[in-house]
Amino acid sequence: MQDASARRAVTVYCASARGANAVHLAAAAAFGRALAEANFHLVYGGGGIGLMGELARSAQRHGAHVTGIITEQFLSLEQGWTGCDELVVVGSMHERKQRMEDLGSAFAVLAGGLGTWEEFFDTLVGRVIGRHTKPIGILNTDGFAEPLRQLISHGVEQGFVRHAALDLLLVHDEPTSLVEQLARALAATDPLPHDPQRMLPMHGPHEGRG
Repeated sequence: MQDASARRAVTVYCASARGANAVHLAAAAAFGRALAEANFHLVYGGGGIGLMGELARSAQRHGAHVTGIITEQFLSLEQGWTGCDELVVVGSMHERKQRMEDLGSAFAVLAGGLGTWEEFFDTLVGRVIGRHTKPIGILNTDGFAEPLRQLISHGVEQGFVRHAALDLLLVHDEPTSLVEQLARALAATDPLPHDPQRMLPMHGPHEGRG
């Protein structure tokens, strides 16, 4: 196996809750295993419970190096997992998100609630405005991500989101397939330079003409 220091990392956003359907816990465990088997690091929110804990323990158990980034506030609330290979405690959610974005070569979004969605949209907007050029994947377990995709599609239909932004998202319902897609995206040639004409809504077909 390749040395951990030479691996790329996938930053994963997901719930610290277990959720009402155990299929999401199983998917988190499967995704952690798939990351390890594809020789990725895991970077995640540092929690030891819910989907976060399941993901991290599975990834580490199958050989991945696990880095958790957690705030002082959430260290006890999310029961920060001391089993991480590296657990970084930061002072604010802003710093937490920034560290997670900086450390990841790619991003994946699993089932979650308000915090997960906020992290996803912040990452997607970062890609749209050119703050980063990293691939973004969504694990659509049991159709969980469909309302999210519909919301973004609705924004496209109404002229507030460019279709190019929707096209950025790699969506799969099977963990290994999503990891493979992220790996292919990372292995591809260098991404095109950021193009505001394609990405930003003020340059879309519905802009006003004064």
